[in-house]
Formats: sequence, structure tokens, C-alpha cells
Amino acid sequence: MKKFEEKTYETETIYKGKIVQLNIDSVTLPDGNTSKRELIKHPGAVAVIALTEEGKLICVEQYRKPLEKSLIEIPAGKLEEREEPKTCALRELEEETGYTTDHLQFLTSFYTSPGFADEIVHLYFTDHVKPLEEIPDGDEDEFVELLELTLEEAEQLESEQRIHDAKTAYALLYLKLRQQK
Repeated sequence: MKKFEEKTYETETIYKGKIVQLNIDSVTLPDGNTSKRELIKHPGAVAVIALTEEGKLICVEQYRKPLEKSLIEIPAGKLEEREEPKTCALRELEEETGYTTDHLQFLTSFYTSPGFADEIVHLYFTDHVKPLEEIPDGDEDEFVELLELTLEEAEQLESEQRIHDAKTAYALLYLKLRQQK
């Protein structure tokens, strides 16, 4: 057994939806005691840091029901079953923003909430976008508004907590560091 490994001896699925699954795992702890873990299983997601020719960050504003408010975020979305992250990143960029690119660079992946969820976000970058002639249909239950922001405008929105999610905060940090080089 690895130093801190918890061995699962039973899994009970409480809920299985179209996006997440909730499991209760019964585990044996490293000291031999047992405990329960509430776990959210998620298929993973992608996010895209996309800059226009003018160097503006392409974002979307959308309502986030768990927070009961709108947030401004970089384009992102859930991976479909057996979908490659890069393919998903391009699809989400096109559906949410009406832009496309031939230059999509993988930056990193990160876990959003490893204390209770296995969701991983794959982050991509492009500064070679071009508008699509025809915008593809997005998700029927998703309503977004396109924004193009300077880094300063985005930082102001972050200070106002209108940009308030991890992937977009990560994007702003990346852009600040990129600007300093």
C-alpha cells in the first residue's frame, strides 16, 4: 500500500446524471480504520485561452445556477465520451465564441476540486483565431454572450468577482506571466 493510499472495498452509486455521477466509497485507511468518501465522477473538460489579433482575451458570460449569478469565463466545456481533448477544445471555441483556429497549443491539465471530484480540465492556448463564416449550434440549454477583453479589463472584472472561476483565473495568471517575458 502506498503511503497515504485508501483502499476502496465497496462503491455505492447514489446518482448517475448526464454530467456527473455521485458515489459513496467505503475505504480502508492507511492505519487500518475505515471511512466513507463522497465522490463526484466527471468525464473531464477543456478550456481555451484565446486571443484576438488585437491581443484581447475571448470570454463568454453565462449564468451559473449553482452560484445563482452570471460569470465571465474563458470558453470551456465537457468532454464527450471518447472525445480527444483537443477536438473538444476546438468545438467549444467554435460553439461558444464563433471563432476557430488552426493553432491550438496544449498548456497543462489540472484537477478542479480533488477533495471530492475527479474532474480534470485540459487547458489550451491560441493567439491565431479567425471568425467562422457560420457559427455552429451550441448546446440548446446554454446561453452565452461573447466578450473580448484587454488583460486590464479582465483583471478589473476579476477584482469585482465577475471573473471568479479557477480556469479563468488560471488563464489570467498565464497571460500576466506571458506578458512579463
